[in-house]
Amino acid sequence: MSYWIASSRAQSLSYSDPRLAQRLTDDPVTHKTAQSTVTCMYRTHIGGYWRNVTVLWCKNLMNHAVTISVDSIENDFNQSCKIDFKPWHFWSKKGYKAFDVDGTQIEVYWDLRLAKFSSGPEPCSDFYVALVCEEEVVLLLGDYKKKAYKRTKSRPALVEAVMFNKKEHVFNKKAFSTRARFNQRREEHEIVVESSTSGPRDPEMWISIDGIVVIHIRNLQWKFRGNQTILVNKQPIQVFWDVHAWLFCTPGSGHGVFIFKPGAPDSDSDKEEGSRGGDGDSDDCSSSNSRYYSTLSHSQASEFCLFLYAWKLE
Repeated sequence: MSYWIASSRAQSLSYSDPRLAQRLTDDPVTHKTAQSTVTCMYRTHIGGYWRNVTVLWCKNLMNHAVTISVDSIENDFNQSCKIDFKPWHFWSKKGYKAFDVDGTQIEVYWDLRLAKFSSGPEPCSDFYVALVCEEEVVLLLGDYKKKAYKRTKSRPALVEAVMFNKKEHVFNKKAFSTRARFNQRREEHEIVVESSTSGPRDPEMWISIDGIVVIHIRNLQWKFRGNQTILVNKQPIQVFWDVHAWLFCTPGSGHGVFIFKPGAPDSDSDKEEGSRGGDGDSDDCSSSNSRYYSTLSHSQASEFCLFLYAWKLE
């Protein structure tokens, strides 16, 4: 596996785009208040409509839970189902719940009794969480796929759900890790951000993918905001960072922001689109059918973006 730095542009991030950052609480974060969260947004086809499904995994010292929310097309509110995995209730790690979305019943089946976790709240293997509508598994999480289909007695979805957004809040002292799939047809990649912001040497930062350093920033006090474009398996990935809070704010009062966005920068993407001659038949298929609905346009939903919020603990 080869990685190359394709180009670099050290410039400030623009926060006028709400997708690039979110405002969080200004209260200092401690080990007691730290809550690791992973939010994944999927584009799914449910009951004849395109809908966004949000899966929120969260874990703190007191609780471990997952909340599944489905967009409503009749009002501005999401219909959701929360599942608590209390460590002293073994039975709660396998179960079933149902909730209603615009008059359509959505069923949720899960089995996390043998689930394996890494450092975050989201399981990495030996589990399933299945979202079922009209005897169709519209969203299936985990690697126990055969067990999920057998238990739900439902068929696979004709249109597979696609993740288009992932946001993760990680708490640690120096190293922050997450996983992401930049191409839906390929394997996940392990992403690690490491830093050295104190000591006799100037502050430094390293960003690694699958154990290989792809970005190394020296003199971080002058380059705390910037971006580079790298290649992962010949696929361009734009990487943005803003670690101002690590260097100039009270410990625990702010976080570093890292954004990983597949695709070339806008100027390069525009040239590629022009060279194709406007071949966009696939984008128009769903929008021409009045039954297809989504809170995002087809082009937006097709673009994956990873947001990593790194909170330093002292």
